[in-house]
Amino acid sequence: MKRISLEALLSLHAAAGAPYSAQYQTILGLLEAGEAKPVKASGLNGKKPALYREYWLADPEEDDGDRREELLYKLSPLIDVDYYLKHPAAYRRDREYVLLLSDFLLHRRELLQTQESMNERSFEIWAREKFLSREQGPAVLKRCGLNLSFLNLYPTTEPLAYYAHTRAVPQNLLILENKDPFYSMRRFLLEGGKRLFGVEVGTLIYGGGKGIWRSFEEFSLQAEPYMREAGNRILYFGDLDCEGIVIYENLARLFEGQWEIRPFVPAYEAMLSKGRAVPALPLMKEGQNRKMSGRFFSFFSEETRKEAQALLSGGRYIPQEILNISDLKSLEGMADHAV
Repeated sequence: MKRISLEALLSLHAAAGAPYSAQYQTILGLLEAGEAKPVKASGLNGKKPALYREYWLADPEEDDGDRREELLYKLSPLIDVDYYLKHPAAYRRDREYVLLLSDFLLHRRELLQTQESMNERSFEIWAREKFLSREQGPAVLKRCGLNLSFLNLYPTTEPLAYYAHTRAVPQNLLILENKDPFYSMRRFLLEGGKRLFGVEVGTLIYGGGKGIWRSFEEFSLQAEPYMREAGNRILYFGDLDCEGIVIYENLARLFEGQWEIRPFVPAYEAMLSKGRAVPALPLMKEGQNRKMSGRFFSFFSEETRKEAQALLSGGRYIPQEILNISDLKSLEGMADHAV
C-alpha cells in the first residue's frame, strides 16, 4: 500500500480544482469502493464535512492476489468466502471487519455458547458496540454467509418502569399508557392514598404506548418475583380512543395463556363520567388503527359500552389526562369495584 496526501489523491482523479463538495464526493466514492483508506493519524483537514489529510492507496493487482490467498487459506472455515472472491473491491472495503470476525471464530468461538445482547456481542467481536445495530455489521455477516442468529443474541427491550407501592401478594398491578397518569397515581399513593377509583393497586407500571408490547415480552425476566405471583391481577388503563384500545387488545392477545390482562373498568367509567361535562371533547387523530376486536368492550356493562362506542363513532376521544390527582382524592372513599 502507498501513502498519499489528500491533494495528490484528488489530482489522480482530476478533482484537485473541483468545488469542495465534489472533492468530498470523490473521496467518499473511493472509500466506499475500497480503493483508498484514511490514515487517521494524519488528522482532519478542518473543513466541513471533514476529510483526512492522508490516505493509504492500494495496488489493486498486488493486493487482490494476496487477499485471494488470505480468503482461501487463512480465514475461519465457518466464513463463506464465495462473495468476496467474486467481489474483491468489497473485500478490500470489509477486510478489517472480516479478519476480526475470523479471529473471533478461530480463537474465541466458545463464547457463542453464552447468549449475549447485540451490543455486547458486537463489541466482543469488533470492539464497536453499535456495529451490528447501526453500522455495516449485518451486511458483512451476510457476505460471510452468516446471520444474526448464528451469534446467539437475545433482544434487549426498554426496562420495565414501575412503582411498587407494596410487594404484598396477591395484588393488582396497573399498566398505564401515558406518563402523566403514572406520575399522578404514584404521587397519590405516596401521599397516603389507599385506592385508585375504589380499587387497591399495589404496583403501577408505565406502558409508554405501544412500547409496552416489547417491554412486556421480558416481563418474566424483568419483573420482581412478587409481580409474577399467580394470584395477582394485571389491569390496563389508557386513552379512550381507537389507538389506546388496540394497544390494550394486542397486549392481551400477545400474552394470552401467560397473563390475563383486563381493562381497568372503573377508571374508564370515571373518564366517561367526567367527559359528559366537557362541551367539546377532542377529535381523534386521523389514521388511527381502528381494528378493534371487541375484547376491550366485553368487560363493560352494556350501557357503558354503548356510550363509549358512540363517542368513538363520532370521531371523539377522551385522553387519560382528563383525570388528575384531585379526582383520585375526591373518590378516595369510593367502595370496591368489581374489575
